[in-house]
Amino acid sequence: MSNYSEVKKELVNYIYARTPLVIVSTNERERVERMLNEITKDAQISLMYYTDAKQVKVLGTNDEAIDTDDDPLGFFLSQVKKQRNLNIVLGDVRRISDDNAYSRELMNILYMAKENNGVVILITSDQVWTRISSFGMVINLDYPDTNERIIQIQKFIKMYQGRFQVEWDDEDITRVSAVLRGFTEIQIDNILSAEIIGNSGLKKARISQLASQKQKIYPKVGSVQYINLYKQYAVEGMDVLKIWLERKKKIFFMPEEQLAEYDLKAPKGILLVGVPGCGKSLTAKLVAQKWDLPLFRFDIGSVFDKWVGESEKKMREALQFIENVSPCVLWIDEIEKVLSTTDTGNETGKRVLGEFLFWIQEANSKVFMVATANNVKALPYELYRKGRFSEVFYAGLPNKSERKKALEHYIKVSLKAAPTDAILDELVKQTEGYSYSDLETVIKDVAQQVLIEKEKTINISDLIASVKAIIPISQINPELVKEIENWGKNRAINVSEVGGGFSE
Repeated sequence: MSNYSEVKKELVNYIYARTPLVIVSTNERERVERMLNEITKDAQISLMYYTDAKQVKVLGTNDEAIDTDDDPLGFFLSQVKKQRNLNIVLGDVRRISDDNAYSRELMNILYMAKENNGVVILITSDQVWTRISSFGMVINLDYPDTNERIIQIQKFIKMYQGRFQVEWDDEDITRVSAVLRGFTEIQIDNILSAEIIGNSGLKKARISQLASQKQKIYPKVGSVQYINLYKQYAVEGMDVLKIWLERKKKIFFMPEEQLAEYDLKAPKGILLVGVPGCGKSLTAKLVAQKWDLPLFRFDIGSVFDKWVGESEKKMREALQFIENVSPCVLWIDEIEKVLSTTDTGNETGKRVLGEFLFWIQEANSKVFMVATANNVKALPYELYRKGRFSEVFYAGLPNKSERKKALEHYIKVSLKAAPTDAILDELVKQTEGYSYSDLETVIKDVAQQVLIEKEKTINISDLIASVKAIIPISQINPELVKEIENWGKNRAINVSEVGGGFSE
């Protein structure tokens, strides 16, 4: 990345070297203007700066603007002919991407600048005609890096702290700086201003909402859907996974520069394989909730198109959108259903998989993926080898202790009751081989009866009857459960030493 201080140093060097043309590629002209004013002050370099609004002004002086009579290039051509060592900056340029009257007139200035030891600086985000760019060098000014964002947020807080409540501490500011990655300085100020005014301060609970605003900036793609986390998720089990996520969270939100110092990257995510109904999909919601990040669901299957080349194009567009809205959590449910097409000789599927795998391997954006799978046989080996995902986890059927905790939770939430240990022990005994979704269905079926029959009293016989009315996943497809368990025990980390699982 080319941050502010690096670009400033490089620009000064090119001016001292009398490079005829320096193109500062950016859409943040205001940052470059601040940089130019600092250069005139620190390096005692005189710069003649043009914008449509202010016309020509010699930076570092209090002189009135010079009116160029709507022909700035004609004015500068006359100036560069008369003066040697002239430094010209164009903050507003016209069509410089192709051969036209404006670009040819600019070339005349460049020829004269080269002859008279002058320097022309262009500030633009547009493509530059190769005949123009061949005169000099291009500097890319990237969006503010982590340290710049942290400093900007600190300045903002200092400005408003006396008038508004600010809950953010240093750790929160670092997290917010990661959330605001990819925004311009003006966008960051606008977002912070809207946040502090709209919510009467900067609140910890609102940090995740800052990131979700990114999706409003970029054109949406049909295959990526924003998921609104409308409630808190209670978690049972999965202790190993929760500890792992808490540790990786600290790494994820570290500044990119700090990670680069140790040749590290932010965690890429997890591949979670497990028995259906054991909480795999809820893991993505848990991570987004705990990390205060927006959650997006990526429907890879919808990128496939009947027209040649369209599937790969749609995949690239989806991945670009995901990078734009990062940092975020990306949920890919039942990933094997769409990426297993490589096993059938489907060339389009192979190319789409190739695009996806390349992005996983090479992308530097802070996107934490939670990919889930049920059919482990359909998973291509390339997907779960080391380096693609940070880790591969396995979630199995809950054991006695976990079933007891889950049943107690569901009864409290849906039946508004506090079950005795005797009732819970009997239910645990009756639910051997049940998944978390099976247990949830058992209790919520009884809750529906209670709502229908207002005066109904809950008893153990109703609960047992509901248990027996459910055919658990272990009986519906015992071969699949056994296959997943064997695969998980040998090739993945168990989400919990005692099983694992989730409850809502």
